[in-house]
Amino acid sequence: MRHGKKFNHLKRKSAHRKALLRNLSIALITHKRISTTLAKAKALRKHIEPLITKSKSNTTHSRRVVFSYLQNKEAVKELFGPIAEKVGDRPGGYVRVIKLGFRRSDGAEMAMIEFVDFNEVYNPNEETGQGGGGRRRRRRRGGGGQSTTTTTTTETATEEEDVTEEVDEEIVDEVEETTEEVVEEEETSENEEEDDKEEK
Repeated sequence: MRHGKKFNHLKRKSAHRKALLRNLSIALITHKRISTTLAKAKALRKHIEPLITKSKSNTTHSRRVVFSYLQNKEAVKELFGPIAEKVGDRPGGYVRVIKLGFRRSDGAEMAMIEFVDFNEVYNPNEETGQGGGGRRRRRRRGGGGQSTTTTTTTETATEEEDVTEEVDEEIVDEVEETTEEVVEEEETSENEEEDDKEEK
């Protein structure tokens, strides 16, 4: 009976399922990103995240525990080497699952599973250093007295308003010039058409 067994069995016996997750884990550790079905990707995420957490403490015991799941020396070496260095500060959530749509042949929902820290495109904070860059949002603060920060924010706000007003004026001038040119062109074309009619 399956009382209380909430995990996805993936339509396999237990030994087959363990072998499948072991092979997927080794492939993910080796290549840092793999494509598979959505159900397998979600099952793999549950399987591999505790192993990555174990790899943060580089002891003989944790290496043996991880090896008992993976049965692959190169994968264990890779997991305790560069992967453990990159994910050292992250408190969980080491992999992400991205849906890719449906497979053509049988319509199975596909997904890509990858390490979060090994994707520079999706992880912009990697280059700038933990979220330092970019514009900050300013929140409106209620309450009593004004502090120096509120005065500086009001100064910057007035400067931004001046700049936007100048830009708006420039845009209005450009639009007026173009409309004048268009009106002049239309008038000249109408005059040419009248002259043509008179000649005929």
